[in-house]
Amino acid sequence: MTSIGKEPFGSHDGKTVDLYTLTSTDGATVKISSYGGTITSWTAPDRSGKQADIVLGFKNLAGYTSPAYLATSPYFGALIGRYGNRIGGARFSLNGVEYQLAANEGPNNLHGGPRGFDKRVWDGADEAVGDDAALTLEYVSPAGEEGFPGKLSTTVVYTLQSGGVLRIDYSATTDRTTIVNLTQHTYFNLAGEGNGDILGTELEINASRFTPVDANLIATGELRSVEGTPFDFRRATAIGARVNQKDQQLGYGHGYDHNFVIDRGSEMGLVLAARAYEPVSGRVLEVFTTEPGVQLYDGNLLDGSLVGKSGKPYTHRSGFCLETQHYPDSPNKPGFPSVTLERGETYATTTVFKFSVR
Repeated sequence: MTSIGKEPFGSHDGKTVDLYTLTSTDGATVKISSYGGTITSWTAPDRSGKQADIVLGFKNLAGYTSPAYLATSPYFGALIGRYGNRIGGARFSLNGVEYQLAANEGPNNLHGGPRGFDKRVWDGADEAVGDDAALTLEYVSPAGEEGFPGKLSTTVVYTLQSGGVLRIDYSATTDRTTIVNLTQHTYFNLAGEGNGDILGTELEINASRFTPVDANLIATGELRSVEGTPFDFRRATAIGARVNQKDQQLGYGHGYDHNFVIDRGSEMGLVLAARAYEPVSGRVLEVFTTEPGVQLYDGNLLDGSLVGKSGKPYTHRSGFCLETQHYPDSPNKPGFPSVTLERGETYATTTVFKFSVR
């Protein structure tokens, strides 16, 4: 039956950190830490029914707070905020006021800054309702945190449903005009975490355009066609098939670390953003979202220096991310969809991860 349990996971900044285990009626499990809202473990069956953990992470809190981890900041499984992805020059203007943010990737603000939502302890509440197990996490970001204006009150609800479905509902309110762009940064390896690279995983992305970037990995503001480029995943293609093709006209970056513009037409609700298939295990991951974009990251900065929960090092491209989001550097790109949140409004977005086999 559906269940949700809680156990101690350590402490951070003088606060108790809990680890929640969500179990669905069909035996799938997802473990989530209140530190960073981090998905630490996620089991899914292969085509023969054998369960395996298919996300990168650590067995204990120390793995996520160690100097080695913080030096590389891969954001394994974490909730990202206030702003997922990059803001160029770590600054933006809002209503005629320029805000200087904390820079933590060269000149840029990446994923909310050096102490973003991924490094905060969230308040958690759990419940089991019918066939679903739900975890509600809340965090209040004070005005000025990492340089962002306004107090932001954020709620994220993880709901594990039968049939291999994890739904994530994000919401936020502010007491002053601000910007917000929340996402989830889980690294998947559908063959099982620590079980080699992900280059053979076949990927489809429902996008005919992407946002190219400059030498600082900041979006140029262009929405460019994927036609004839290594970014064309409209048909299932192995991640590794064209990953090493380099052409500055198509966007800088070593491998894939790019935002794709989801083809949604007039549909405003959940639409398919991407589908990944691992041919050896038969596992299939589908991602649905209300967001306009999805970032494909192929783990190209993983270098084997971090050892995961199975005792194996996380080597180059041993996991991939599909981060649903608004576009990178949107506050500085008037042509991109707005990320501004006004007082009295509610930011609300949903992403669904669904597993199956074939």
